[in-house]
Amino acid sequence: MATNSPTDQTGFDATLEKKYRPLVITLSIVIPLAVAALFGVKVEGVDLSFLPPIYATINGLTAVILVFAVIQIKKGNKKRHEQLITLAVICSLLFLVGYIAYHITSNSTPYGGAGISAIIYYVILVSHILLSIAVIPMVMMTYLKGWAGNVVSHRKWAKITFPIWLYVAITGVVVYLMISPYYG
Repeated sequence: MATNSPTDQTGFDATLEKKYRPLVITLSIVIPLAVAALFGVKVEGVDLSFLPPIYATINGLTAVILVFAVIQIKKGNKKRHEQLITLAVICSLLFLVGYIAYHITSNSTPYGGAGISAIIYYVILVSHILLSIAVIPMVMMTYLKGWAGNVVSHRKWAKITFPIWLYVAITGVVVYLMISPYYG
């Protein structure tokens, strides 16, 4: 971390965290609103029907990366942990771009199952959507705290953020697998 801000003996840079906190808060509001607004946009004549398996794979890759990131920090390999978390953030952003691109160029695919499978699908889908909105600020705040060297607070946030982010990544794959037979 290259900064001219004062740090304490642990390397925690309170100025850095304070400086970027408003950006995290702003993005936490703007990203879900922008995604919701883009669902009202339809771009005709562009076929991106190939994207769902790609962004589902990216979600799966994110889950694997997250697990390896936790393993690395438990082994004391902070640098590898940082690299893997940064890669997981990049994967999540790539997922989001692909997801938005697909949904602004394609009609939503209704789930074709019935009975208990439909109930399971919609419970997973709704929890996935709600937690994917909630995890945005959590990931950004956890990342910021780690970047600023606020290890104690970073660990507290990560204990909550990690399982939610992992759940969102895994359920993204599950939702795709459950709805993929119904793609047109």
